[in-house]
Amino acid sequence: MATISTPRPAPVPPSTDRSSTVRPDEVAGDLVGAIAACCTPLAAAPLSAEAAEQLAGVLKAIAVPARLRLLSMIYARDGGEACVCELTEPLGLTQPTVSHHLKVLVDAGLISRDKRGVWAYYRPVPGALATLGALFRPQSVAAGTPPEHCAQR
Repeated sequence: MATISTPRPAPVPPSTDRSSTVRPDEVAGDLVGAIAACCTPLAAAPLSAEAAEQLAGVLKAIAVPARLRLLSMIYARDGGEACVCELTEPLGLTQPTVSHHLKVLVDAGLISRDKRGVWAYYRPVPGALATLGALFRPQSVAAGTPPEHCAQR
């Protein structure tokens, strides 16, 4: 994976006020990047071609705003399921368009589909979002303590 580097301000002598040259977002970005690179499962070992292909498919599925909203609406729904007929109006999309987006989410393994008569009902796949989130969650958060190699940094 290519690393994108941003230009850094020139070093500031110790006697100079740094508040005008060091931006908080740069410091936070460096910190988040160091933690993520050090402690997430994605950084523990290179992905196989097959695993990368599968993960890319899931990430593509949720990269579309309408699909992300659908996923959120289904997961937040009382009763744990939603009919396609209940999802079109809140999104302002036609039923065929919503059905297409739902099919992509089903194919990605994030929701399941249950056909009842002429209606299709969608519900969350248990653990799907937790599994996806775990790929990006630092291991120190999951385990309660940072891995040994993170403590050495």
